[in-house]
Amino acid sequence: MKDVKATVRERYAKKAGCCDGGSATRLGYTEADLATVPSEVKRSSLGCGSPVGPAALHPGERVLDLGSGAGLDVFLASREVGPSGRVYGLDFTPEMLERARASARKEGLDNVTFLEGDIESVPLPEASVDVVISNCVINLAPDKPAVFREAHRVLAPGGRFVVADMLARAPLPASLTEDPEAWGSCLAGAIPESDYAASLRAAGFAEVLVQRAGGEAEPCCGPAVFSALIVARKS
Repeated sequence: MKDVKATVRERYAKKAGCCDGGSATRLGYTEADLATVPSEVKRSSLGCGSPVGPAALHPGERVLDLGSGAGLDVFLASREVGPSGRVYGLDFTPEMLERARASARKEGLDNVTFLEGDIESVPLPEASVDVVISNCVINLAPDKPAVFREAHRVLAPGGRFVVADMLARAPLPASLTEDPEAWGSCLAGAIPESDYAASLRAAGFAEVLVQRAGGEAEPCCGPAVFSALIVARKS
């Protein structure tokens, strides 16, 4: 699992500043959304769906983005929660964090904070946020139950969990799940929908809803997985 994390970190470090965000509209982002985001953030943004719109954020809310990358969803959420709110972006790739922080400074955003850390051990206190979002990152975590427990811990009572992620149509073979390179390509870490939902409930979440995305999975992820929106609530 250490090899998995090292491979994922290296893969996304290389993508900082290298990628074309032109496909973001296919993931649920609108042209109006993208017009408000710095171009360098769009270029470095990856994912399988948009969690910000479905999260229905309100002014003054506190939001945590797990695996924030270059900060696309952080920037969009900061607009929704306004100056009275706060958005935390958590990532373990220094290159992505450097780009995200530079963009935030350039835009003069005072309501965002980018944190370096692992989504399996969130560096925030208990009940410190109202909403947890994520875009195609939890599938990259070797210990998903730990991610769900941490998300539940940092959410305030009644808080919302709204993420886009990759799920498997069936348990994946060991030839994939034991391959660090396959983890980095958004394939090997995907788990079946029923397991994902059960792990969320085991962490304490209620009202778990899994909604398959309208299209098929990205070509890089193969026919064994699909993208979905997962929503849950802390009681």
